[in-house]
Amino acid sequence: MKYRKLGHSGLMVSELTLGTLTFNGQAGFEKTGNVDVRQARRFIEIALERGVNTVDTADLYSKGGAEETLGEALGGNRQRVILATKARSPMSDDPNDSGATRFHLIKSCENSLKRLKTDHIDLYQIHNWDGVTPVEETLRALEDLVKSGKIRYFGTSNYTGWQMMKTLGCAEVNHLLKPVSQQIYYTPESREAEFELLPMALDQNIGTLIWGPMGEGLLTGTVQRNVKTPATSRQGNGWPEPYVHDMEHAYRVIDVLTEVGKEHNVSTARVCLAWLLTRPGITSLIVGNRTEQHLQDNLAAAELTLSEAQIKRIEQATRPAPRYPYWHRFTSGMDRLDPAEKVFLDEYQQTLEERKDLDRK
Repeated sequence: MKYRKLGHSGLMVSELTLGTLTFNGQAGFEKTGNVDVRQARRFIEIALERGVNTVDTADLYSKGGAEETLGEALGGNRQRVILATKARSPMSDDPNDSGATRFHLIKSCENSLKRLKTDHIDLYQIHNWDGVTPVEETLRALEDLVKSGKIRYFGTSNYTGWQMMKTLGCAEVNHLLKPVSQQIYYTPESREAEFELLPMALDQNIGTLIWGPMGEGLLTGTVQRNVKTPATSRQGNGWPEPYVHDMEHAYRVIDVLTEVGKEHNVSTARVCLAWLLTRPGITSLIVGNRTEQHLQDNLAAAELTLSEAQIKRIEQATRPAPRYPYWHRFTSGMDRLDPAEKVFLDEYQQTLEERKDLDRK
C-alpha cells in the first residue's frame, strides 16, 4: 500500500480508503448493503492488514446507522485509523436539521462523535454545497470545531469548481483555515471532474478522495452487455445511482476494462481501481464492500501494475468529448495552458487531432 499527502496538510493517507456506505443498511440504504458489526470488524482488520489507514463514513448513511456500526466495530483500532465522516445532509424534517450552518454542523459533529464512540474526527467533510448559508459562517464553525479539538481537518464533498474556489477565497480573505480535501465522484465512465475539479485541486493543493470509483457497482463486472444484471447486485436491485447519460459508452468502458482484466487474469473492478490510481490529482479511492471477497479483491488493486499501453488504451476508450471553452482553445490555437489543466487538456486535444486525421482521409 502506498500513501499520499492529503492536500496542503502533512497528513498521509493510504491510496485506498475503506468506505462504509454498506454498513448497517437501513433508512433507505438497504439496497447498498447491510454489513453488521461483526462483518465490519472483520473488514477493518483486513484493511489494516493490507495497509489501509483511512476509513470514511457519513451521518447520512443509514441515518446514523453506519456511524454506529463503525463505532462499535472500530473498538481498540480507533487510534490506528484516520477517521473521516461527513455532515450537512437533512437528518429529519426539521428545517434546521440540515445545511452547513453553525447550528447544524456543531450539533451534527457532536452526534457523530457519540455514534462513532470517539472524542475527535480526523477529517470532517461538508457533504454537499449549502446555497443558503454564508460560506464564512460555515468556515468559522469548522474552525471553531478544530480549535475545540473535536475535528483535526476539514474538507468538502460534491462541490462544483466555483463553489470550492468561493470557499477557498472566503477563507483567504478572512484569514480562516482552508479545506484540505474534496470528495468527488470520478470513474472511467464519468470523467467530468477533469474539466474543473481536478485541475482546481492540483492548482490549489487540495487532496481528492474519490467516492464510488467503480460507479457504485456499474464497473465491477456485474454489468455486462446483453447480460441480465444480477438482482443481488446494487445495479440490479434498483439503486438509483449513478446517472449514466450514454449507456452505450458505459458498455464500451466496461468492455475495455474487462479485456485488460483478462490480460492480467484479474477482475474488471481491480483494473478500474488500478487505472484510477494512475490519474493526476487523485489522493485516495474509497472502496465500499458487501463481502470479504469483494474487499480482498479491491485492495489487491494497489498491487496491480498496468502497462503504459493498457493505461493509454483505457484512457482513449473512456475519454470524454472536449467541452467549451476547452475545445475553443484548441481550435483557436491558444498557448500558455496552465500546468494544472494541461495534463488533462493534452488528452482532449488528441481527440480533435484524430478527427482532423479522419476528415483528411
